[in-house]
Amino acid sequence: GEHMESKIRILNAGYTNLTAQELLDCLMEDVGKRQKSSVIFLNVDVVMKLEKDKELADITERAEYVLADGMPLVWVSKLFHRPLKEKVSGSDFVPKLCSRAAKEGYSIFLAGGKEGVARQAAQRLRKAEPELKIAGVYCPPFGFEKDPTELEKFNRAVEESGADIVIVCLGCPKQEKYIAKNRDSYGAAVSVCAGATIDFLAGNVKRCPAWMSRCGLEWFYRFCQEPGRLFRRYFVDDVKILGLIWRYRKQKQGGD
Repeated sequence: GEHMESKIRILNAGYTNLTAQELLDCLMEDVGKRQKSSVIFLNVDVVMKLEKDKELADITERAEYVLADGMPLVWVSKLFHRPLKEKVSGSDFVPKLCSRAAKEGYSIFLAGGKEGVARQAAQRLRKAEPELKIAGVYCPPFGFEKDPTELEKFNRAVEESGADIVIVCLGCPKQEKYIAKNRDSYGAAVSVCAGATIDFLAGNVKRCPAWMSRCGLEWFYRFCQEPGRLFRRYFVDDVKILGLIWRYRKQKQGGD
């Protein structure tokens, strides 16, 4: 699409330098034109995965929209003199996308989450956005991606719903790989990789206070909520980004 040339290289990925508002406008235009596009949000955790997962790295290169979901990446962009306009996180963006879709009369499909979570998210969205058309919800079973019958069932559910926008919350890299391989098999124009957003929508996990998010402390807020699960991610895996910054330090000299 016409969005491809505008990516900015930071470390090992290219980012679309858009604000949340600009991204919304682009996506509405894509839906209007029935133009297929995918949205990927990268946080430090995903950036580290790109180093090891060639397929995920290729998918990210090809995705029409790649956003920095994490203040550290915005800080790195400034350090490398390629400042990104703003952090755009999936869990903030998806509710905005839903309310814009409601205004424009476009429908959404919610996929992923544990059993019943997508339905719960849909109910809460309906309360918040009574005008929103929710075409369907689907929770693919564990291991669906290796089972052609289950994959077909998932694709058909999205296809038959007639949704304009599909929001896929399967975690990284599962959601990115599913969308990249299957978006041509279902009708939705816009596909969004939204990770844990489904739990926020369902009200199972509290959003970080806005001031903490602006200061780049969202990770700390989340860590305090789930220290057991997140210790490794934040204090072992994410610290590796310092090594990545060092490895890509030549980018600072303006060349790639």
